[in-house]
Order: sequence, then C-alpha cells, then structure tokens
Amino acid sequence: MKRVARLTQPGRYLDGNGLYLQVISHSNRSWLLRYELHGRKRWMGLGSAATFTLEEARQRARRARQLLADKIDPLEARRAERAQQAAAAARNKTFRNVVAEFYDVHAAGWTNAKHRADFLATLKTHAFPLVGSLPVAAIDEPLVLSVLQPIWTAKTVTAGRVRTRIHAVLDFAAACGYRNGPNPARWEHLRHLLPKPEKITAVRHMPSLPYAELPAFMTELRAVVGIAARALEFAILTAARSGEVIGAKWSEIDLEQCVWTIPAARMKAGKEHRVPLSTTAVELLRALPREGDVVFVGSKIGRPIGSVAMHRVLKGLRSDITVHGFRSTFRTWAEETTAYPAIVPELALAHDPGSAVVKAYRRTTLYEQRVRLMEQWAAFCSWKIFPTAASVTPIRAS
Repeated sequence: MKRVARLTQPGRYLDGNGLYLQVISHSNRSWLLRYELHGRKRWMGLGSAATFTLEEARQRARRARQLLADKIDPLEARRAERAQQAAAAARNKTFRNVVAEFYDVHAAGWTNAKHRADFLATLKTHAFPLVGSLPVAAIDEPLVLSVLQPIWTAKTVTAGRVRTRIHAVLDFAAACGYRNGPNPARWEHLRHLLPKPEKITAVRHMPSLPYAELPAFMTELRAVVGIAARALEFAILTAARSGEVIGAKWSEIDLEQCVWTIPAARMKAGKEHRVPLSTTAVELLRALPREGDVVFVGSKIGRPIGSVAMHRVLKGLRSDITVHGFRSTFRTWAEETTAYPAIVPELALAHDPGSAVVKAYRRTTLYEQRVRLMEQWAAFCSWKIFPTAASVTPIRAS
C-alpha cells in the first residue's frame, strides 16, 4: 500500500488482470478496470483510492471479472442495479415527501397566498395523521376513504378540497414514477362510495346588500378616504372578486379602450376574463396615484393592499354583509331590473353557465352586451337615471 501511496505522477499504473491505478493529481486517484467483451474495450471505475485499498480494489475487480466469465457486462449490471435501487427508493417515498415536492413545484404559480397556506394546512390536519408516513405507492382506495369518511358529512367543503388535493398529489406521484395504476382519489369511482356533497350541505350564499340600498351605500363609501375604499368601490363597479381586484395591475388595464383584461392565472376558472370598464370605473382609476404596476397599493410600496383591507372598510359601514356579496347584489339587480338574457350577467361575473354541449357551441363572451350592462350598473350605483332594456318602448310604423 505504501508503494501505491508513492505513485503521485499523473498516469495509469497497472496492477494486473486489467486493474489500474489512475492518478490525476495527488488528491485525485482512483481504481479502474480495463476489460473487453464482445470485441468492445471498456473502462470501469472501481472507486477512489482514498476510499478503497489495493486489496479492496482487487476484490471489486475480481467480482467484475466473474460477471465477465458469464458474458455479463459489469458496467451494465451496475447500472441496472442502481436503477433498481432508485426505483425502490422512489416507491418508498412517503405521501408527506411527495406533498412537499408537489408544493415546491406548483406553489410558485398560485397567486393566492391563502390558497398556498390552505393547501398544506388541510393535508397536514386531515391526511398526514393517517397516510403521511406511508409510501405513496401503497396508498389505495381504502386509505383515501379512511381520510375522507370522518369529515365527509361534518366538514363537507373541506373534505372535498382534501380529496381534490390528494388526487393532484397522487397524479403528480404517478408522473414522477413513484406509483402505478389508477388514482384512488378519483371522484368517478369515489362517488359510488360517498354521498354527493350537494346532498349533504345546502349552498351557503354570501350575505349581500339588497340592490335597492346600493346607491345610498355607494354615497357613504365614496365619502371614505383611502385606497382600500377605492378598491372596494372598484370591486362593486366591476362585479369582480376581491382577489382579482387586490391583484390588479396597470399593465392589465387599457384606459383608452375601457377594458381590464385579467390573465387566466389570476382567475378562479383559469380562463382570461375581459372586464368592460364603465365611465365611472375609468374615472376612479384615473384619480388613483400611480406607484409601479400595482393598481391598489398598500402600505408597502409596490405591494397591493392586504386581503382584509376592503373587509375592514365594509365593516365600518355595514357589519352584516360581505365583499363577495356585492356580486350577488349585481346578479339580482340584473335579473330583476334589466331585460338582458341571464347569460349576460353570468358572463360578467366570469361564470361559465350551461351544459357541456352549450359551452362547446358557445363561441362568444357577449362582450358588447356586457359593456352596456356594466355602464348601466355604474349609473344605478351613482343614482343616475339610466333607462333599462325593459323600459325602452320600440316605435313601430302604423
């Protein structure tokens, strides 16, 4: 071994039977095996000389030559063994491990901070205690049911989210090669084993303001100073969701064309949504201070207002309604005071009404009708007299 230690000049030194010591530098020395199989000459690394002694290197070389005696390429055999080990390690990844990987890959694309936090919180609370430490490859339908059944009737909405998130994680695991077979969290099969959510809990509507009271409320709101108050006013004028308003950027808004184009990544349905801006909404925007690309800037420069800012403004005026409820106010007003087809206000709310067949054949967002509807809505919010479609009497030739 001392003789090996004295070999410091770069080069390859033969020990015998194809075993070499390769010296690249004083600190970089390794063992190599040179062999030939099927007329092909190859070199196989046997490890660092700092890790394996000469005797150990000879033993490793001997095992490789034993494979060669049976016409087995030792390099290919080693690669196959490592692939098997990697596959076994992948199959042994726990559900908790894969949730962490899924989150690292996808969370950056989730603009809603609440959704990011809720994703992990629901799985940690309801799934991890039962399946978190199990190999993701071992999770089957009975295990998924063991997570869902205790909360399915008591916390139906939460249970539905847990199922959806387990389904997404297991699909991710399959794509990564961590598991095989159908997804045991798929609703197509679980629907036969669990009651339908809509049969358990009635839909809870957000408390909303009767539309007859809205003009007076808007007068009060416009007397409140601050960006959060203007954000709430803008949300009402556009019938948009609070998250869409909070995340609004000047680059999405064309004040000349009076349109706000919300990208698909920020929409609940994952589709781009064009919001017609009424004259009142455009005037509100033009009066705002411009600080970077964020429309409704919070206390930190360049950052939007917080998710509770509009809620606080509203609670200062009305304690019995929600910000989201103004969308219901808009929908009821449109249904009861205008003659627009129901689909027009539904599209204004970025809903996607109708059966799959209707959706497949509909190729329009009825934008021009929505322009008129939103202008009419803004006029109503401001006590302005604006003839509804139902009140227009056509003049016919006698």
